[in-house]
Amino acid sequence: MSNSIHTVPGLTDLMRSVLPETIPPQQPLRGKMEYPGVSTPEDFIQSFEVAAKKAPMAFRLSPHVLSVINWTDPLNDPVRRQFVPLDSTINVTHPAATFDPVHEVDHSPVRGVIHRYPNKALFMGELAPWRPVSLQLTSTESVKKMRFLPLMKQWAPKFEYIESTPSLHDIVISGGDTYLLEPEQIAYLGDRLLNIPHIKRFRFATKGLGVSPSRLIDPKDSWIDTVIDLSKRGRKMGKEVCVHTHINNKQEISWITRQGAQRLYEEGVPVRNQSVLLNGVNNTFDQLSDLVHALSELHIEPYYVYQGDVIRGAEDLRTPLSDSHDLELQIRDQTAGFLIPRFVYDVPGLAGKRPSLSAQNYDRRLGVAKFTAPRLQGNYVKYWDPLWSLSEDAQEEVQSYFAERSSDQASQQVVSAGA
Repeated sequence: MSNSIHTVPGLTDLMRSVLPETIPPQQPLRGKMEYPGVSTPEDFIQSFEVAAKKAPMAFRLSPHVLSVINWTDPLNDPVRRQFVPLDSTINVTHPAATFDPVHEVDHSPVRGVIHRYPNKALFMGELAPWRPVSLQLTSTESVKKMRFLPLMKQWAPKFEYIESTPSLHDIVISGGDTYLLEPEQIAYLGDRLLNIPHIKRFRFATKGLGVSPSRLIDPKDSWIDTVIDLSKRGRKMGKEVCVHTHINNKQEISWITRQGAQRLYEEGVPVRNQSVLLNGVNNTFDQLSDLVHALSELHIEPYYVYQGDVIRGAEDLRTPLSDSHDLELQIRDQTAGFLIPRFVYDVPGLAGKRPSLSAQNYDRRLGVAKFTAPRLQGNYVKYWDPLWSLSEDAQEEVQSYFAERSSDQASQQVVSAGA
């Protein structure tokens, strides 16, 4: 991770060295041309610089990610679409979009713990975003302890909440990525959770297997050894310790990924993958089918395929709900039942993850559906398809619908059944 690129100038310098003199034209997605006028490296770089200013998140591109992008055809590359934004004509913010579409902050009893489900909570490590801890630490043990102590202080109220909430059985450790934690910190987290009697399962959430798999086969790095040790200890205690990763397209998988996944498999660490359905990345049958089969060959369970949240600044990647419906029905005909991923939408508030096919009153023309759940007590939440997927007439109707309502009404998440 120390050779990752995380600045716009750093990435543009790389682009100038790898892009071809003539950029191959974009193949239209559903008839949409997103990047008109991009035909030279400078066109491409200018489009990236505009998009980088609009992007809702910072970026850090590892050597692995940079190596699996097909720079000879960058406009059509599925990995580039995920990690290197371009100024897209279809990235038009939906009037329903927000920066916290799931409203997690409303379900945080203490800072850094998200408790939306009765028996499961999310533990946020609260590392400085996009800055690997390994780059911040020196080799001296005293400096490691100095940096670890403030982090432990941040974690203390989170552990107190978990220890005092016996209904919790399942903890997801994230915030933003457990790959950025030192092995000593992973060990500390695991020890504390294993010693809480009512915690039966916990998982380390990380994109590491997809974006920097070399760490898993580096004999000098004990991160994976620590996770393996915790998993074995947990198994003896009747508890599950596993890894949840995030790979969206088969192209992200290299021989290094296979070796890292094989080591986890040989040591008995369960690994599950959570994908997000993304436009031009995995929202065709061939793309998603290839991903499911590639993951299964690595003994990684293709666990979830999420419907994208309605978030500002990323509409070019979001797909209509119909893609999820159609793909789930197609995938079911192609593979063993236990390898079929769960297609879900993470409904805001208390509803949680609901099957995409459970959407009610789905109007494909206007791109709106209703989701409900027992905990919503008869109320529902609306899901809106991206504007680019609608006809021009339908787009105008949607814009008018929101224009006629106050900002409070437009942003309201849970709607009463009679509304």
